[in-house]
Amino acid sequence: MNRVFIGSEAFAAGGVTKYDLRARYQRVLPDVYAAKGEPLTLRDRTVAAWLWSRRQGVISGVAASALHGAKWVDHDAVIELNWPGRKSPPGVKARNETLLDAEIISCNGVAVTSVARTAFDLARRGPAGRAIERLDALGAATNFDIDDVLEVGENHPHVKGLRRVGRLLPQVDAGAQSPRETWLRLLLIEAGFPRPETQIPVLRPDGYSRYFLDMGWRDVMVAVEYDGEQHRVDRDIYRDDLARSEYLAHVGWRRIRVIAGDRKPDIVRRVRQAWR
Repeated sequence: MNRVFIGSEAFAAGGVTKYDLRARYQRVLPDVYAAKGEPLTLRDRTVAAWLWSRRQGVISGVAASALHGAKWVDHDAVIELNWPGRKSPPGVKARNETLLDAEIISCNGVAVTSVARTAFDLARRGPAGRAIERLDALGAATNFDIDDVLEVGENHPHVKGLRRVGRLLPQVDAGAQSPRETWLRLLLIEAGFPRPETQIPVLRPDGYSRYFLDMGWRDVMVAVEYDGEQHRVDRDIYRDDLARSEYLAHVGWRRIRVIAGDRKPDIVRRVRQAWR
């Protein structure tokens, strides 16, 4: 029995009884079930939505990006499914959009929009900053080509949000390692700084391996990094970070460290001071 399955198919094949479906399994979507007591992953919910469409729909949007390997997609994200003319159950959004054959691929047997089409859809929807965060994550996983995404737009000249695609795509940076790094990069650009380079390599003391700086400017030797909670609570990470910080300062890097709760004006002021 698959982790997520169509109840009526399993019953017809003799794999479960109607009592089993009531007692041992939870109903995820109409006629789609999973074992009771096991938390559903994003992938489980995505497969469930596709099965609910009787394998006729195509997964799109953020759920498609996760199937392509993008990180930082919320486990409770709404599953977008291109399956025209259907009323969406909770947790699913059925869409009615034209997809060309080249824009549909299979990921482990599940129909999903291609990487380029997925990026095209992400760029068209939601707040601009959030869209770029999602595009950064998809770019980090797939290194998609912007020209391929623009070509999708040329094939769909009348879709909603088209004009925004060309504006957002040049702002994407696959070097972002988290949504907060994307947020920080966009903040610096909005404040008037040149676009920072991401994942800047710095040779370690051993002369062979490298440290990588989140973002910065080599010409002025200023780096800006977002420190997550693990930098404070994990002692090993904290110890390694101390050694890293000392070495980076030794070779001339001025590093601004940003943490959750820092105010935007304060971040910008600190970076300006480092530049001066």
